[in-house]
Amino acid sequence: MTIEITFGGYQGDNSVHTRGARSLAEAVERLSDGAARIKFRQNIVEDGHKASDLLSMTESGELDGCYFSSSYLASRVPELALFDQHFAVPSRAHAYGVLDGSLGQRLKQEVEAKTGYSVMGYWDNGLRHISSRGGQLNTPAACEGLKLRTLASDDHQRVFRALGFDPKAIDVRDLPAAVIDGTVDAQENPLTNIYNFRLHETHRSVTMTGHLLGVALVLFNREKVESWPKDVRDAVRLAVAEATKDQRRFAAEDDVICAKAMREDGVELVELTADERAAFADATRGEVDKTRSRFGDDLIALFERDIANASEGAA
Repeated sequence: MTIEITFGGYQGDNSVHTRGARSLAEAVERLSDGAARIKFRQNIVEDGHKASDLLSMTESGELDGCYFSSSYLASRVPELALFDQHFAVPSRAHAYGVLDGSLGQRLKQEVEAKTGYSVMGYWDNGLRHISSRGGQLNTPAACEGLKLRTLASDDHQRVFRALGFDPKAIDVRDLPAAVIDGTVDAQENPLTNIYNFRLHETHRSVTMTGHLLGVALVLFNREKVESWPKDVRDAVRLAVAEATKDQRRFAAEDDVICAKAMREDGVELVELTADERAAFADATRGEVDKTRSRFGDDLIALFERDIANASEGAA
């Protein structure tokens, strides 16, 4: 009998996460020789849910798995906030070095110890930039007093307050309306979300801060995983690893595609100079240090070592 695994998402057809999930579904069926297959609920928002409901639905067993931003679990697994160090990771390659290194393995263990999830992978949730309806935001002074939609993370909100923003946590389901009706003056997201959620139609300027590479955890209900036969568990883990390579490639390619499409539509993409980016980093360093201060020296050492190893690999 074929095991049906329900996997949930919250985005449309062109999303790099949707495409990653489709890659996962194909790989599960192939690598399990048909012993398991994915039933993909592509967009639970269309069923009236909030996107963040994916977490409770997966932990309760209503879904077997999902992808979702690591930031939303940081209140339960504080160590995940190591991924939320704004302006601290130089590039995608460095971020992947952390995710795929010793720290990534340690954080999988922390999630399993404190929640009902099993973490099988880390997907690229995009280099995050700031869009606005009012023009360039290339200095902290330009951000002063603007209402900014950001993730439901205390660490993120402290960082953006340090830049002068008034941060607002709004579920992604409600984000397009908040942009259109002026509930927020600005918001921060990867280019793929800015374009695919059509935020660029209202926000005609995107400041390319690249302040954070978001991380999407690939989560499964741990009890469900443990109930599968070993050959199915092994096949799903291999399938997630294969789909992760595809999803990360989609994410990098989509940045180029979305940037080109927005420029052709007349959207201004503002590249920061080295000095301008340094000014943002300087303004937020105190808050990032507060985040880091919560972690033991061993975790910080793992983070720094994985960053250094990624630097050597890039060289």
